[in-house]
Amino acid sequence: MASGGICRSPPMPEPGSTDRIRAAATVILWRRGAAGPEVLMGQRGAGAVFMPSKYVFPGGAVDPEDHHRPPAPLSLPDTCRARLSLHQPAGAPGPEVLLTAALRELAEETGLTPAPDAALRFVFRAVTPPGRSRRFDARFFLISAEGVEGDAKDFSKASGELTHLHWIGLPEARALDLPFVTEVVLAEVTQILRGQDQPGVPYFDNSGPVPTFRRLD
Repeated sequence: MASGGICRSPPMPEPGSTDRIRAAATVILWRRGAAGPEVLMGQRGAGAVFMPSKYVFPGGAVDPEDHHRPPAPLSLPDTCRARLSLHQPAGAPGPEVLLTAALRELAEETGLTPAPDAALRFVFRAVTPPGRSRRFDARFFLISAEGVEGDAKDFSKASGELTHLHWIGLPEARALDLPFVTEVVLAEVTQILRGQDQPGVPYFDNSGPVPTFRRLD
């Protein structure tokens, strides 16, 4: 799951659209390939209500059960925890719940689980604009696939929600049929994996009447 069109003018409402905004979490799982960093992506089904046929990162909405699951095996760096806590609406899930949801979605949609000591970083946040069939307040986690449990090329345990799961280089990924927000996230991730500084986490906030861009720092 990823929200699309975050910087564009509000679209005409889609049939069945709703203004309810659900908390969501997404994982950008990455590894070092022969030609440079690669990320894991899959394609949503053609009949999906939200972003049909688009290539996305594994992720989805926070479930009520995520609030009661055991803590995620990965530790959130203090800086990430602080940034995840900024500009939170009333009743929003806490940082650990968001990470728990992200890892659950990754396991469901790919069958993979990161190593307990995998490098983890909160890198992006976006709220879907009004008029979409689904609206999410999505947080994106960049997680290293080094030491991932199981075979990183074996997706036989995946739920099937995403098809054509594969590792792809960053330049090639940007040529896929992507939601707009995924294009923006990939550009941000490219800079991070090149070793460039990130001056705060980008946050595209479409929750209010006026779209707002912030950097969470």
